Amino acid sequence: MENRVERAVTNHNRGYNCAQSVVCAYCELFGMDESTAFRLAEGFGGGMGGMQDGTCGAVTAMYMLAGVKGSSGGVENGISKVETYEQVQKLCAAFKEQNGTVICRELLQKNDMSLERPCNRWIADAARIVEAQLVGDAEAQTQK
Repeated sequence: MENRVERAVTNHNRGYNCAQSVVCAYCELFGMDESTAFRLAEGFGGGMGGMQDGTCGAVTAMYMLAGVKGSSGGVENGISKVETYEQVQKLCAAFKEQNGTVICRELLQKNDMSLERPCNRWIADAARIVEAQLVGDAEAQTQK
């Protein structure tokens, strides 16, 4: 577990945005190549496109991973969005329980901005939530 959490924080320290940091730390576990994951998550950093008024990028990364894990991959395979939405709601609740909000600007305002990389805290929180709520099943599926 801690290896992927650390990888997510390391990704951020290397210049990935918050969403990319989390999605790319788990991409191979969820059947994505890193280049695709990186590109997919690029617009979601900094509270959606760097505007800080939307959902934290690390949180949106959890939602993306929930979709990759839970989606049927097309309506012809059955509608899976109800289950995915339920999973997203659980991920959101877990993050809010730890941090009080999922909004980027609100997180930053509550934080000690003297820290060099304040978002690393939320990236690690999001990665631990992914571990707790999404990874167990994904690891079992990959080992089959």
